[in-house]
Amino acid sequence: MEGSSNSNSRGFSDRNTEFPPVDECVRSMFGSSTHKPSSEEEDSLGVDPFVRSLEWGDVSLRQWLDKPERSVDVLECLHVFRQIVEIVNAAHSQGIVVHNVKPSCFVMSSFNHVSFIESASCSDSGSEDGQKEEKGSYNKILERQIEKLEEEKKQRCFPMKHVLAMETSWYTSPEEEFGSPSTCASDVYRLGVLLFELFCPVTSREEKSRIMSSLRHRVLPPQILLKCHKEASFCLWLLHPEPTCRPSMSDLLQSDFITEPRDNLVEHEAAIELRDRIEEQESLLEFLLLIQQRKQDSACSLRDTISLLSSDIEQVVKRQLILKKQGSSYSDLSKDDHQSPSGPSTLLASRKRFRQVIPQVETDVEVDEESQGSTLLESSRLMRNFKKLETVYFLTRRRQMKAAALGKSLTRHSPLSSENGRGGSMISSVSNPVSNNDPLRQGGWIDPFLEGLCKYLSFSKLRVKADLKQGDLLNSSNLVCALAFDRDGELFATAGVNKKIKIFEYNSIVNSNRDIHYPVVELASRSRLSSVCWNSYIKSQIASSNFEGVVQIWDVARSQLVTEMKEHKKRVWSIDISSADPTLLASGSDDGTVKLWSINQGVSIGTIKTKANICCVQFPSDSGRSLAFGSADHKVYYYDLRNPKIPLSTMVGHNKTVSNVKFVDSSTLVSSSTDNMLKLWDLSMSASGVNETPLHSFAGHTNLKNFVGLSVSDGYIATGSETNEVFVYHKAFPMPVMSYMFSNTDSMSGLEIDDASQFISSICWRGQSSTLVAANSNGNIKILEMVA
Repeated sequence: MEGSSNSNSRGFSDRNTEFPPVDECVRSMFGSSTHKPSSEEEDSLGVDPFVRSLEWGDVSLRQWLDKPERSVDVLECLHVFRQIVEIVNAAHSQGIVVHNVKPSCFVMSSFNHVSFIESASCSDSGSEDGQKEEKGSYNKILERQIEKLEEEKKQRCFPMKHVLAMETSWYTSPEEEFGSPSTCASDVYRLGVLLFELFCPVTSREEKSRIMSSLRHRVLPPQILLKCHKEASFCLWLLHPEPTCRPSMSDLLQSDFITEPRDNLVEHEAAIELRDRIEEQESLLEFLLLIQQRKQDSACSLRDTISLLSSDIEQVVKRQLILKKQGSSYSDLSKDDHQSPSGPSTLLASRKRFRQVIPQVETDVEVDEESQGSTLLESSRLMRNFKKLETVYFLTRRRQMKAAALGKSLTRHSPLSSENGRGGSMISSVSNPVSNNDPLRQGGWIDPFLEGLCKYLSFSKLRVKADLKQGDLLNSSNLVCALAFDRDGELFATAGVNKKIKIFEYNSIVNSNRDIHYPVVELASRSRLSSVCWNSYIKSQIASSNFEGVVQIWDVARSQLVTEMKEHKKRVWSIDISSADPTLLASGSDDGTVKLWSINQGVSIGTIKTKANICCVQFPSDSGRSLAFGSADHKVYYYDLRNPKIPLSTMVGHNKTVSNVKFVDSSTLVSSSTDNMLKLWDLSMSASGVNETPLHSFAGHTNLKNFVGLSVSDGYIATGSETNEVFVYHKAFPMPVMSYMFSNTDSMSGLEIDDASQFISSICWRGQSSTLVAANSNGNIKILEMVA
């Protein structure tokens, strides 16, 4: 007969809460015998002043009884029944008939503590009319409470409307069915029905309905009569059809059925409490073991990290010793450094600065603040970005170890490779005629990472080297769409919506303090210009594209249009002339095509068709057989032009239009998009022709609406921003190296104005140098230089 308690059966009393005696709180629960709910109480949806508030975790007795998995624990059921008997007895002692002795009007909290939550209409000797009136009021409240319970059923899983209606029928006494008033004996009858439900769990609603209908005729299921004969006999006594034959509340409380199990209940309650305390200790133990396991895993990972760092430190120290030994054989090393400020001395100076910084990061040794100040100030950029630099270091090491495991060389395809794009490096490496077995040649990640770190620390800001002042600033159409330097960096061209290509001489702009700078050559176009590109072989040749879809070739020396190519049907956004094959030109258009042109022939020699607008095209510096372009479908495509039917690689990662692509070196390219991101791609990492994992995503600038400028030089990536700023990144790190903000000035008065719409529309490096030219949407053009 005695089953195990369920998950909600945590005991029989709440030992952490002091409850007042039932007879002291009965008046606050049931009120006077003549109480009727007011309209305000009815409108409050059963939140009657006598109704106990529900708390999270409470469960209705109806829900607890009807759980399919409930098993009968005799002591548990008797404990619940005894509490309800005491509540009803307290009401009867005050002359109050409870009426609502049914499971939906009780809740069970922790340790199976039972509370009454529905007092509604209660009466002792009122008239039949008064009882009907009060019962009608109760029905109204009950209907509204049912509606509320239905709304909350997803959270509390209380019974639904038809179950409550059936319950009302089950708990109606025989005399009430025949129209007689409700009495204390009627409450006793309802206690009998409740006792039956406690000891007779039913799995299905249909069976429940059938059994409860039989109970009306005092017919009990055979299993109850056999297993719980004592409880069954007591239940039949309470369910006697004659009210006068039912026991009184004092008879109930004095009966052996109620009094005998008290000692067993105390023992059972103590056992349950002990079991719960054991379970609590088990939960705490499980929690602590989980923390221990995670911390052990973290400790193992930390030990591996420290081991990796120790190995790298040891290798760098060995390399340093070798360099020092080799350096001692060059007596004129410092003299050579003075003669080449952009050579080895720059790299060594950067390493020196970096060595000065590290002890202050890794040690807690107190240093004099005055002597420390200059070092911290000098390295403030490194300190601000130390966590990001650390992240890049570990990312590089993991990539190197993964490549080593696959038997590949990191140096060949790494984005940190010292291989340059167009031209030589600003920071060259120290030449060492050593064999491949030398420690200087081992650990291929070190040199690229060190080069990137040194370059990151070599410059700290952009300063204005010259401000280009033009004579036609009063023209409202001054947006510069394109900038380009010639092959020697002597001339640079500007082009934009004013339909003019203007050629300026770099040295005359930088070395003069003129009020107005005039172009050495000005070429007029019929339409607004979108792009310009110099021929790296023929110095005086420049190409342009316009909004009408026309590609034009110009001779700057003769200020003359040489060729027009008119095969595109819509605006051409971008053009590029191959450095490896200066007769080959590519153009990308809104008509969804990339066209390849032979400059000598003036006609297209190939077409790549796509389904979206083409916004940018670029050849790698070392080949005329490959081409990359960005599209309005958010993707970057890389083609081998010998097989133009399908892309060699498709880079997927941007969320908006790809506005610019530039090759950083022969194996990596950077793309910009109006999704506010620059992304660096390794062309060797495309599995099955698709690359979804960029090496870096550069963030710091703002680019959400307009096509801003993008240019690459020796690993430095310059981009425009819609904050009217120029940002410079290095390919090794995802955070900006430096930035410069254009002032918002009026073209007529020269005074600053508040114009948040201005943005940097075009940027171009001057070859592989530290100088670049940038223009904003208002037509302001500045020559900027990176400085330490």
